[in-house]
Amino acid sequence: MDSLKKFFPYSFNEKKGLGALIVNILVYLVVGAIAGALIGILKGIPVVGLVAGIVCGLIDIYVVAGCIISILDYLKILK
Repeated sequence: MDSLKKFFPYSFNEKKGLGALIVNILVYLVVGAIAGALIGILKGIPVVGLVAGIVCGLIDIYVVAGCIISILDYLKILK
């Protein structure tokens, strides 16, 4: 559990209500969209494009995992 808190610190913030959970998820989605747009610009360069594709996939996994962990923390499933 401590390793999850290290990698996803924003997911474990205290959420007072459903609105805070929605804001938390929106922050993850906006950061993922911005990172995806920046990496999309770099994909045009041949060698960097391969690395950028891998990084984009990792960022997508991080965003999805962060959203899921945030929901599980809100529902008090993770302790």
